[in-house]
Amino acid sequence: MSARQWLTVPNGITLTRLALIPVFVWLLFGTGHRALAAWLLGILGATDWVDGFAARRLHQVSAVGKVLDPAADRVLVMTGLICVALAGGVPWWFAGATLAREVLVSGMTLGLAALGAARIDVLWWGKVSTFALMTTYPAFLLTSNANHRHLATWQEWGRGACWTIGVLGLALSWAVLAGYARPAREALRQGRQRGVAG
Repeated sequence: MSARQWLTVPNGITLTRLALIPVFVWLLFGTGHRALAAWLLGILGATDWVDGFAARRLHQVSAVGKVLDPAADRVLVMTGLICVALAGGVPWWFAGATLAREVLVSGMTLGLAALGAARIDVLWWGKVSTFALMTTYPAFLLTSNANHRHLATWQEWGRGACWTIGVLGLALSWAVLAGYARPAREALRQGRQRGVAG
């Protein structure tokens, strides 16, 4: 693997996003700066679109980036949802439904790779659902207090919007998971054909 595949602007953005995840955890649990942690989580989620845009605009789409970007998505989503739930920002049933989907996606990805399947491109609706959830979780954190006491009026209204976006994003994420069935079968078929040809 050449250095050129690694040294790209999109990969730099993705690696920076990964490096800042521990900072988010520290802000939330180490300093108690709940709002600052929420804003950082939201910014990190938004960079998922930035690195993809940069890859296309700068013509720096790489094999490394196609693996690194979705891996960073999974780490960010899992860390974010667990931390927000631990901080009392979202109910555990909602976090659990999101986490279950992420675990299934990760397991499917690893399973297909072990079976020699060709790589599957991330579906556009998958990006939309990830963006919706990575908007919802920071917003849930921002519109809650440690013990849900004395919420401001804007926080009460904001939580209503959070639930609307969050439920839609979660439902879409499960629908997208079902939509990967056909591409997964095709990727497995292509991988086996390459193995036979090789």
